[in-house]
Amino acid sequence: MSASPPLRNVQDSARTVQGGAARARRVARPEQVLQRLEWTVMRRLDGLLQGDYRTLFRGFGLDLADLREYQYHDDVRRIDWNVTARMQSPYVREYNEDREVTAWFLLDLSPSVDFGAEHVKKRAVSAEFVALLARLLTRHGNRVGALFYGDSLDTVIPARSGRRHVLHILNCMLARPELPRSSATDLQDFLRSAFLVMPRRSLVFVVSDFISSPGWAKPLAQLAQRHEVVAVRLYDPLENELPDLGLLVMQDAETGEQLFVDTHDRSFRKRFTAAAETREAELRSGFVHAGVDALELSTAEDLADAILRFADLRKRRSQLAAGGGMPKHLERAP
Repeated sequence: MSASPPLRNVQDSARTVQGGAARARRVARPEQVLQRLEWTVMRRLDGLLQGDYRTLFRGFGLDLADLREYQYHDDVRRIDWNVTARMQSPYVREYNEDREVTAWFLLDLSPSVDFGAEHVKKRAVSAEFVALLARLLTRHGNRVGALFYGDSLDTVIPARSGRRHVLHILNCMLARPELPRSSATDLQDFLRSAFLVMPRRSLVFVVSDFISSPGWAKPLAQLAQRHEVVAVRLYDPLENELPDLGLLVMQDAETGEQLFVDTHDRSFRKRFTAAAETREAELRSGFVHAGVDALELSTAEDLADAILRFADLRKRRSQLAAGGGMPKHLERAP
């Protein structure tokens, strides 16, 4: 659901308090957006990731490079049992990873992504994430492409490398007009169509709020069987907990259906929160069923913090697979 004019009036007051930063973000051109990300977020990530952008994904180990003796914290899945039996000591395989990675961004740009309770919409978060990750990949010689979804898969930007190509993708996102309304989002159809467009193994980021008709988990799992898939879930805090704002008319962002509600009613807010918690549980269950990791991006959170937390999660899970332990603050992560 998105806010109708009464709620927008309340939000406009908040935007005024926020000042010129929000206005600058709305009118920024692709070059300005990318340059800002390169000078702020990307430099910060470089320092904390120590330049290892592959921390964000596992990479593709294709060629056997060497064998060496097992060391503490090595991934036990890389033990070569035949050599271990001959040498009477555990040995692990080392691989040369494919240095060229093709990455695809599957972008849900349906009307629900144009919602934001404060001065930042989910679409803006999506654009910044795509620009940041695409630039991080292309500056190492990798290729990136994008698939856009409105009512259906309507735009395919072929995978290429270079900063100009990143700007082209970002410009297509920012210049794309908001849809006033559409049919209900069907990610199942989008993911199945995307599967046919990407025949070779790739790194795939599915960037969406996952507000969709049910059934998307199965085609997402099918994608994950061929590609390395990361689900990038966009959300706004107002979608999970409704504040006390009095009488409001709420409007569905996609169908245009309107509903008059009293947010002062505590029982209504509790039912809203309970429904949101049920949706969250179903969403996380879908990711688990599909066998993909989820990076969650909030309109109210710093982008770099979210990416670093995700990188830490991937690193810790790798250590867990090698026999280490999972920190308590990561145990409930999807």
